[in-house]
Amino acid sequence: MSDLKTFIAGLPKAELHVHHVGSASPRIVAELAARHPGAVPADVELLKDYFTFSDFAHFVEVYLSVVDLVRTPEDIRYLTYEIARDLAQTQQVRYAELTCTPYTSVRPDLAERPAGTGHAGMPIEAYTEALEDARTSAERDFGIVLRWIYDIPGEAGIPAADATLTYAVDHGPEALIGFGLGGPEVGVPRPQFERHFDAARAAGLRSVPHAGETTGPQTIWDALTVLKAERIGHGTSAAQDPALLAHLAEHRIPLEVCPSSNVATGAVASLEEHPLKTFVDAGVAVTINSDDPPMFATTLNQEYEIATDLLGLDATGIADLARAAVDVSYAPDDVKTRLRSEIDAYASGDE
Repeated sequence: MSDLKTFIAGLPKAELHVHHVGSASPRIVAELAARHPGAVPADVELLKDYFTFSDFAHFVEVYLSVVDLVRTPEDIRYLTYEIARDLAQTQQVRYAELTCTPYTSVRPDLAERPAGTGHAGMPIEAYTEALEDARTSAERDFGIVLRWIYDIPGEAGIPAADATLTYAVDHGPEALIGFGLGGPEVGVPRPQFERHFDAARAAGLRSVPHAGETTGPQTIWDALTVLKAERIGHGTSAAQDPALLAHLAEHRIPLEVCPSSNVATGAVASLEEHPLKTFVDAGVAVTINSDDPPMFATTLNQEYEIATDLLGLDATGIADLARAAVDVSYAPDDVKTRLRSEIDAYASGDE
């Protein structure tokens, strides 16, 4: 495996399921915590213990505490630029679709709170400008191409969905390509967001909701039939439904698989029990992703190593996984062509 680890470390990659705030490394979180002192430790070593989760609900609690550190456009720009640096320089990511949740930074109810009861939300225009400034700077400085997916925090319900749709359709940045749905699944039925996804798709955005991570296959069916999902975030419970696996395979609807995340949040009991091989054996298209990598003490490279072990891959199979992510991405055609060429050259030893 050591030779394959080296191969993976240098392999050019695309990352399709990675959260904006959830990608903040301990280095980045410590800087933000120093700017906004409070519950989150401003110490890299202490953050390792802070990012240890007992279950999915605890993960959401910790995640939201980090979200609370992103309060100003300057925070957005710093966070985004530094995430891009880490992806490009340590993971060889050439293209990434980052899932952003503008509602948690812009939401008006924050702005309306009395002094001392919470920070004020920033204007959506400032949020958008900061994202785009960081994106263009990162592409110039690190050679990484970024695109955005705006997602609804499902636990915040219809008001969050209404706001997120407005942010996407009326204020969407140039690089916005998708509309998603994240957060807890239990008690958050997908059909309630049908009109939001209909409107987003009518505006040209791709439907990429999370589904079936901590609930059963019906959540995935709802995402497919009601939200018209073109890719499924996680989709872990699809393994429980042979008809669903057949549908995903027949219609070439990819699953964005995040093995370490699924174990850390309790969606899967262990890596050995992860259904990745079941998906592949059923002919379902999969991509390998890191989700919230620092919070789960992982990296995209490590997720490729896990997939290599679970699927028994050699270097050719690993390169095929990287190509699959490029193929099902929403990258511009020229970026797809360039990245596939990079992967081919690297895999053949010509790079």
